[in-house]
Amino acid sequence: MPPEITSFHEPLTAALKRKALRGEPGSARNHLLAGGDGWRVVEILCTSGPGDPSVEERFWSVAISLVLSGTFSYRSARGSWLMSPGALLLGNAGHTYQCSHEHGEGDRCLSFQYDPGLFEDLARDSGVSKAQFSSDRVPPLRATAQLTARAVTAMQMRESFEELALELAGTALRICRDLHPAPVAWSRRTEMRIAEVLRYLESGAVHSPRLEDLARVAGLSRYHFLRAFKYVTGVTPHQWVLRARLRDAAHRLATSHSPVTEIALDAGFTDFSNFIRSFGAEYGVSPRRYRAGP
Repeated sequence: MPPEITSFHEPLTAALKRKALRGEPGSARNHLLAGGDGWRVVEILCTSGPGDPSVEERFWSVAISLVLSGTFSYRSARGSWLMSPGALLLGNAGHTYQCSHEHGEGDRCLSFQYDPGLFEDLARDSGVSKAQFSSDRVPPLRATAQLTARAVTAMQMRESFEELALELAGTALRICRDLHPAPVAWSRRTEMRIAEVLRYLESGAVHSPRLEDLARVAGLSRYHFLRAFKYVTGVTPHQWVLRARLRDAAHRLATSHSPVTEIALDAGFTDFSNFIRSFGAEYGVSPRRYRAGP
């Protein structure tokens, strides 16, 4: 199994195995990782599946949640979204929502939560006039790449989350202000097909997926699959796979002593010069400079 699947997916896989052995219903487990004055970081591990009910919940604080593994449907008054690894789920305090797993079992998220008063201060300091999100989701974008990679690394290294939490709030507010995506409305069948592809990619079943292979998994022509994937996830299949590989590479650069060439190959880059170019474009520095730290 490729390293990116092992590092991000393993806790969820273990939790789903325990659920199956015990014959238990799906549930969500929250684990507080860090916190301070007006902010906290919580790991959320959910084992719900197609047979578990979806209930309406409410955000009691402002939330920015990074999806680490798994896929799930997220619904609010704005519409419906399919959440997948690398995306940010955005929630305003007091707003209601529903999450469901009709297309597969489980997900794991890293949730940054803010008291409304602190979030208003952060919005003002970031030059954003309104301390509310106008969208429920930010797809895996280059603008969030460094912060999401740092978030995953911080979980393993148990480093301070405070600077990361403050930076992430400002970044998400600015992106959301400029993004203004229209609510997504797709057929359940389309959502099911794309969710199947996303879980296929997470499973590590193929190391170098081709567009035609992914379209075959979805049961669509390449043209219609490309349109459907971008419509549902917010990015193209190539962008989704590339950013997943680069997140894994960044994580391993920060937490291991493996040679850069080995990390590139394990992450799915057969051309080392392509890895260097892609990493530099995504993170603004070379892999070796990234490993050296700030």
